[in-house]
Amino acid sequence: MSGAGGRMGRTIIALSRRTHSPEGKSFELVGALERPDSSLLGLDAGVTAGVGPLQIAISDQPGLALQQAQVVIDFSSAAGALAVAAACADRGVALAVGATGLSAAERARLEGFAARIPLLISPNMSLGVNILFRLTEIACKALGPGFDAEIHEVHHRFKRDAPSGTAMRLKEILLRELSREEGDVVYGRSGEPGPRGAAEIGIHALRGGDVVGDHTVYFFGDGERVELTHRASSRETFAAGALRAAAFLADQPPGLYAMKDVLGI
Repeated sequence: MSGAGGRMGRTIIALSRRTHSPEGKSFELVGALERPDSSLLGLDAGVTAGVGPLQIAISDQPGLALQQAQVVIDFSSAAGALAVAAACADRGVALAVGATGLSAAERARLEGFAARIPLLISPNMSLGVNILFRLTEIACKALGPGFDAEIHEVHHRFKRDAPSGTAMRLKEILLRELSREEGDVVYGRSGEPGPRGAAEIGIHALRGGDVVGDHTVYFFGDGERVELTHRASSRETFAAGALRAAAFLADQPPGLYAMKDVLGI
């Protein structure tokens, strides 16, 4: 587990102790990674995750942590994901990356490792969110450019990036399916922006409280609107998806995969 001390890392470690994949596979933690300046280095990963001692010390050395690994799940950072991907490629270990905030250049570098290992990159591994991605594609094709598309997301007060990685993925889908450009995207509105442009796509981010994550894609037409919404009430939603992705990758040849491959959609 890379990012073992973070909220998602701890949740994945805890859930892995009491869940199986749909095929009946069990999970065993064999290594735990954190950034070099983490105050958790040397601590037992099971203790930090609240499940009791697992005799796995949190390390900042990928080479040591990956020695017995079949698959790595990464919820660290862009820099952390790239470092872990390089170590995985050297050892032939599959990798599922859930880190968000990747720049286009960082994503391109990360995708390059897919030539050597099974690699999955997803800003959100929730099974429901990935159904939302697919439904958004279907809605774009069915409704066409005559409907105005907007994205709205809500997260807890501690989230660092905005818009969320999931909202950015939804934006990518809208741009592709509606033949729009990045210049058509408006990140929030203020002042007097004037009438909404026909090609405009708005993205709006709210932060507060302990909201795990809400995402809605709106399609506004004349006299009607369609709303596609996913609401997460527990981080275990994302952890379960990450574990399912890991189980899937364990049986795959090198290549670049997505959650749609895991779900078969």
